[in-house]
Amino acid sequence: MAPIDWIILLIYALSTIGLGWYFGRKQESSDEYFVGSGKMNPILIGVSLFATLLSTISYLALPGEVAGKGPSFLTNYLAYPFIYLFIAMILLPVYMRQRVTSAYELLENQLGLSIRMLGATMFLLLRLVWMSVLVYLTAKAIATMIGVGDEMVPWIVLVTGAFAITYTSLGGLRAVVITDLMQTVLLYGGALLVLGTITWNMGGFGWFPTQWQSDVWDRQQIFSWDPATRVTVFGSILSVFLWTVATAAGDQVAVQRFMATKDAKTARRAIAIQLAVGAIVGITLGLVGVALLGYYQANPELLPRDTTLRLQADELFPYFIANRLPPVITGLVVSGLFAAAMSSIDSGVNSITAVVMTDFLDRFGWKPSTQAKHLLFARLLAVAIGAVIVLSSSLIQYIPGNFLAITNKTVNLLSIPIALLFFFALFVPFSNAIGVWIATIASVSVAVLVAFSGVIFGVNPETGNDPISFQWIQPAALLTGVSVGLVACKLFSKEEPAP
Repeated sequence: MAPIDWIILLIYALSTIGLGWYFGRKQESSDEYFVGSGKMNPILIGVSLFATLLSTISYLALPGEVAGKGPSFLTNYLAYPFIYLFIAMILLPVYMRQRVTSAYELLENQLGLSIRMLGATMFLLLRLVWMSVLVYLTAKAIATMIGVGDEMVPWIVLVTGAFAITYTSLGGLRAVVITDLMQTVLLYGGALLVLGTITWNMGGFGWFPTQWQSDVWDRQQIFSWDPATRVTVFGSILSVFLWTVATAAGDQVAVQRFMATKDAKTARRAIAIQLAVGAIVGITLGLVGVALLGYYQANPELLPRDTTLRLQADELFPYFIANRLPPVITGLVVSGLFAAAMSSIDSGVNSITAVVMTDFLDRFGWKPSTQAKHLLFARLLAVAIGAVIVLSSSLIQYIPGNFLAITNKTVNLLSIPIALLFFFALFVPFSNAIGVWIATIASVSVAVLVAFSGVIFGVNPETGNDPISFQWIQPAALLTGVSVGLVACKLFSKEEPAP
């Protein structure tokens, strides 16, 4: 990176601190800090949902997945219309009737305190792992871009976390949402700049393939009865549908943003914006993967390492940024990746702080005596949570797989089990705490078995694939949780007394 690139990166980072201070000075209550007093713009909320849930995964995983495995994963965007209909017509009318700071307050109303604590605890674990994964993968990519070794990754994580934690703890949800908008613009702009640079260098769109790249890409099927098949069209659509719906149903990051809107109508607009932005950015990043593949096939001498293109697909995007982009453009693209990491930290820290304050401290009577003290404590807690995330990110290096596989094997373990708590609480009249506990244990157990089937049972020595693909984590967890839960709730349900 040239000096001008470092200046651009520093200006962006300092601007986030300024925004945090600007919004923080106007706050007088924890309600404003956590949900923006429930009157935020749905467009901003929708963009924030996208930046929080998809930014780093999209930026890092999609180009490498498409370049090294093939474009089948992009078919998951066919699920988006069905996702919108399910969330907008089934979930939001139920959720928006009850204004809460923490989503897990809803669980206690229906199933008691133990299920509320279960949901809140699983959310904390999910978000801590989620942020650790995304921050670690982003730091590895930034290390490649700025030309340093893996030994600098912890320091990159520390700097990224420090900036994100500072503006989040100062400004609360309003600062998070505004900076998420800035981060999305940088994220998408960076992808366009890489596409434009490759197109310019190749004298047009010669990078676009005219046939299937069988020497690099997997043979990708629409459907397969073999659970070891890594990616199929059907599996991509199903897994993305389940993950997005489950996140909207049970993840505090999503529910908190719904509660920051005025009503169900504006929340629907936020979901529509989230999905539209996600599809546009995701498809663009898929094209970046195709363009990188075409560029390095035409210029194999420029590859990062002397090995097959397929084996280093995840490195192509950050390596191209570091070595092939001109100054200024490099600074803007690196700022986009830096922004992606911060958007993952800021939203997670704010949501985790809301859950800890509401579901643990306030619920058990440890609430500070004044609003000012409550707000101060929330800010200090946000700093502490951010520090935990920075420390835990160092453990992610021990999880095998490419960016996409690592993400699915970690952050998807609890998304379905958490959503199932809300399914039983809000949609199953005969549900009870014992039955839901049994369902959760069964669902989590199956999710772990599928996610780490290669570690537990051994990988295929010829293909290197796990016995069960990561795409089946969520369907297996859902089927197990629903079936076991319905039976268990029925067995432990209390008979209504005769009139």
